[in-house]
Amino acid sequence: MKAIRFHETGGPEVLKLEDVALPPPAPGQVRVRHTAIGVNFIDTYHRSGLYKLPLPSGLGTEAAGIDTASGARVAYAGPIGAYAQEANVPADKLVRLPDSISDEIAAAALLKGMTAQYLLMRTYAVNPGETILFHAAAGGVGLIACQWAKHLGATVIGTVGSDDKVELARANGCDHVLNTRKDDWVARVREITGGEGVPVVYDSIGKDTWGGSLDCLAVRGMMVSFGNASGAVPAFEPGTLSAKGSLYLTRPTLFHYTRTPEELQQTADDLFAVIASGAVKIAVHQRFKLEEARAAHEALHSRKTTGATILMP
Repeated sequence: MKAIRFHETGGPEVLKLEDVALPPPAPGQVRVRHTAIGVNFIDTYHRSGLYKLPLPSGLGTEAAGIDTASGARVAYAGPIGAYAQEANVPADKLVRLPDSISDEIAAAALLKGMTAQYLLMRTYAVNPGETILFHAAAGGVGLIACQWAKHLGATVIGTVGSDDKVELARANGCDHVLNTRKDDWVARVREITGGEGVPVVYDSIGKDTWGGSLDCLAVRGMMVSFGNASGAVPAFEPGTLSAKGSLYLTRPTLFHYTRTPEELQQTADDLFAVIASGAVKIAVHQRFKLEEARAAHEALHSRKTTGATILMP
């Protein structure tokens, strides 16, 4: 079968389409023939070496397709190697797809949407009437999370990196949209909240927004740092948290919130239900062929992508 592999870490140019011999599924595994493959920013961390993988390696952490043994429609998020025509996946990582969810939507939304679920419902449970700050509001996770937060009754302040993303963020749940490259966004957050700050900041940007995000928090607010799009957060003294208002800090990951098959399916079912209700709409804005994985990564790095990106095997 065809699969994307890389033999050294680096830029998008290290990604190569290769012929790979896929062994039979091991005990506890299921073979999935992919129909749509999700592309996520975490894939760039694996490719660049920010998150270490043994080399050579496959890439990609989510896809939808057909369980070749049962013929059932399934999707998964977690095992690395989804950039391929087929994959052997642990059975306990599969989720069942309802009829209302297409394969493209599942591949585009599962990882990002389950991330939104745990962030908004469990890491910090958003309450009606609260004002929250969500960075990268026009990104894959952001578009889902901001719609969902609005559905929960929150006032959503979203940030974007360019003016051409402002209306997209506004159309997907954001009450206020700030451009981090030109606005004094910390001052604007304080202004919007009457000087109080927000109870929670969801930050996947990392280095570039770290200090400003802390300054946006209310007393005893929570900093949810769940990504490093601009680079790793610099080292800091814990005393900074007390000086800025006895703040809380967490660095969560999806896989600690979906440790069991039951947790995984429930998280996915919550996502599928909010999509089926129409409260959250999933927009696939970029489609690439499997062999165009390099171009997909170049598009991610350009920060010109919006919504979801998928590969079609």
